[in-house]
Amino acid sequence: MLKGKKILLAVCGSIAAYKTAFFVRLLVKEEAEVKVIMTESAKDFITPLTLATLSKNPVYSNYFEEDSGEWNNHVELGLWADLMIVAPLSANTLGKMANGICDNLLLATYLSAKCPVMVAPAMDLDMYKHPSTVENLKKLQSFGNEVIEATEGELASGLVGQGRMAEPEELLEILKKKFRNSEALKNKKVLITSGPTHEAIDPVRFIGNHSSGKMGVALSDAFRNAGAEVSVISGPSQYVPENVEVVKVNSAKEMLAEAEKKYKDCDIAVFAAAVADYRPADPKSEKIKKSEDSFEINLVKNPDIAFELGQKKNGQFNIGFALETNKEETHAKEKLEKKNFDLIVLNSLNDSGAGFQNDTNKVTFFDKNNKEVKFELKSKKEVAADIVDYTIQQIK
Repeated sequence: MLKGKKILLAVCGSIAAYKTAFFVRLLVKEEAEVKVIMTESAKDFITPLTLATLSKNPVYSNYFEEDSGEWNNHVELGLWADLMIVAPLSANTLGKMANGICDNLLLATYLSAKCPVMVAPAMDLDMYKHPSTVENLKKLQSFGNEVIEATEGELASGLVGQGRMAEPEELLEILKKKFRNSEALKNKKVLITSGPTHEAIDPVRFIGNHSSGKMGVALSDAFRNAGAEVSVISGPSQYVPENVEVVKVNSAKEMLAEAEKKYKDCDIAVFAAAVADYRPADPKSEKIKKSEDSFEINLVKNPDIAFELGQKKNGQFNIGFALETNKEETHAKEKLEKKNFDLIVLNSLNDSGAGFQNDTNKVTFFDKNNKEVKFELKSKKEVAADIVDYTIQQIK
């Protein structure tokens, strides 16, 4: 699974740095290509010579070599890697990563990395539980990085508790799973609707909603990272997915027309767009001038995109969303059946941190087999990853 994969291991100053020798050895045994970056303080715990010998590559720690002037290009390192893992991650480097501080080669490479980034914290019990550490780890996750939580056990201080870096064998299995999942949806076509729709009143006014499109972007990234070929039909949004096909639309009717073109050939359809339920019956071609104290607009019902395509379902795995304010579970289950979904993702505006504009969401899954799975508040990137993992399990 790791054969030929390019792993960039970043080592920080922690007693757990001694474990990296075993970790590098395991990676090389799996025929991965390994390069190592070290902070200066990491060298107090393990030597660059040890990791260079085991990885069969030079170890990087400075921007340039003083003797030769040769530049260690952090951009090239960030582009080279298929995955970057910071293990052990110290509290010091964690704080810098979370706040964009860039004062060494490791941090410059992290800020340049285009690949997935994983971190494995290692620190003493009280440091790990400190509110600043907890918040910094949350910030890293909100950026899309994956945190491999510290485990419990005896710590260097003599205390017993959470703070130990995961063992090399555990890290190896996590990386294997990561790459295994990266090919789980290979050759599968995924259609995602995203963002709001804007229904024109006149050339300058519209009816819309507060959807940001953030969830659609997170879903696009997660499905792409699982190896799928992704197409996104996006309503007006400042958040646009990268490295996938994107079709931009404004209205519900435009979104339906584009979705119909893609749906028949897709394997998975995710209806994440917040489509306006109604549109003005008679949009004006010129700006309506302000005159009377009151103004009425006649609205007509928009097409229900998920319902329309659900009737044409022919082997696709359909995923829908339900944003509710009351009788949440009842309404979600009704939509699941009515729209012929295989899975519906319920979120409630009554939950703090959930819904439009937020970077987080708190969801519950309901599937067509009456299975229910509740999740705690997570970043939308994590929610998207949960949806993809669930989909993979269902379509095996």
